[in-house]
Amino acid sequence: MQVTPELLLHAYAAGVFPMAESRDDPEMHWVDPQRRGVLPLDGLHISRSLAKVIRRSPWQVTINQDFAATVRACAEREETWINEDIFELYQSLHDMGFAHSLEVREGGELIGGLYGVSLGAAFFGESMFSRRSDASKLALAWLVHRLRAGGFMLLDTQFLTPHLASLGGIEISRSHYHQLLKRALQAWGDFTPEGYSPAPSSVASSFSSGTSVTSGGL
Repeated sequence: MQVTPELLLHAYAAGVFPMAESRDDPEMHWVDPQRRGVLPLDGLHISRSLAKVIRRSPWQVTINQDFAATVRACAEREETWINEDIFELYQSLHDMGFAHSLEVREGGELIGGLYGVSLGAAFFGESMFSRRSDASKLALAWLVHRLRAGGFMLLDTQFLTPHLASLGGIEISRSHYHQLLKRALQAWGDFTPEGYSPAPSSVASSFSSGTSVTSGGL
């Protein structure tokens, strides 16, 4: 069966997402984990050092300026589940307004970022990357701040990694996740809320700070 962008959206609404075994694998399979990773939008923890980076960094944060480059950068690792079919599907969702990227730039160079899918008041975080220390964590902080401003209710991280756990991510049961997803799909989140243009200091001060955390990805 051919996977279309429309089918992919239905899969997300049912709590299922696609993965490939590798970038060279021509097939993809559907995943519905028994234990699901989520990051509560009121529960992000950032280190004091990261708060300083957010406030003082000269990096620029943009959205949807280079979706393709962001996805390609996320796939630039030794092992990736993003094959060419998956790339094209998410590019189609981006063209349709359902998939978004958040980019971190140093001058004009793309040094970090993430992408995901928006449906109702749920955001499904797919992957992130970093070419500078703290760039992916800064991207996540800006994402969570944006989602809160846009009225989102759920940030799905698919799995819980040690990196995400250190930032406040939790693991919940499949049934609990589906309850949260159903509630979020009945509401509406705006990824580009009108008038949203926060100062870095307001982003940094909106989260609780603790000790330093290790780097990683979504």
